[in-house]
Amino acid sequence: MRPIIIGVAGGTGSGKTTVAYQILKRVGAEHVAYIPHDAYYRDHSHLPPEERAQVNYDHPDALETELLIEHLKELRAGRAVEIPVYDFTTHTRRPETRRVEAAPVIMVEGILVFAERKLRELFDVKIYVDTDADVRFIRRLQRDIEERGRSVQSVCEQYLKTVRPMHLEFVEPSKRYADVIIPEGGFNEVAIEMVAARIRGLLAGDAPGGQANACEQPSPEEATRSLT
Repeated sequence: MRPIIIGVAGGTGSGKTTVAYQILKRVGAEHVAYIPHDAYYRDHSHLPPEERAQVNYDHPDALETELLIEHLKELRAGRAVEIPVYDFTTHTRRPETRRVEAAPVIMVEGILVFAERKLRELFDVKIYVDTDADVRFIRRLQRDIEERGRSVQSVCEQYLKTVRPMHLEFVEPSKRYADVIIPEGGFNEVAIEMVAARIRGLLAGDAPGGQANACEQPSPEEATRSLT
């Protein structure tokens, strides 16, 4: 049985990382190769620090998605990959990489994973985490201050300049590609368990011929396309 590739998308601060980890926990970490799209931000070490801060990190071009696609194809073929390690405090890639071993489930998480057609087409299951804008902004504000050394002013300026416009242009429209929409992120225990149960079923060979493709044999929750 070929690996199941799952995409988890949603706006910044939507709770998609929490959803991804909750699914990983329920399915079993030993079965999952987890890859954050954020790791593939392009390196800007050649730019002065003040110029790095002005880059639009919410546009698809800010990410080396072509490398992610190559890595997914390698994992799907059963080969381990070395993914980049990105430093959000300096906007640069670190010299070391992180080894990800092949696994029956490959999970990719990020705000723009459905925005790129070539990447989107690799996913067997597409999950979109849908959370209100005010909640997402507060979560981002807290995260960037506590984890990335940003100031309140810099977070607000970036949100208004790039985060919100790019969300409306790229992230929100990509919701239409989702097989499952999970409202309220990691707080929706029912939806997360239903998705995890479906993945466990696919691992057990529920799909025809052992093929792990949710679109070929949709579950009732996928047929509704929105879980509440």
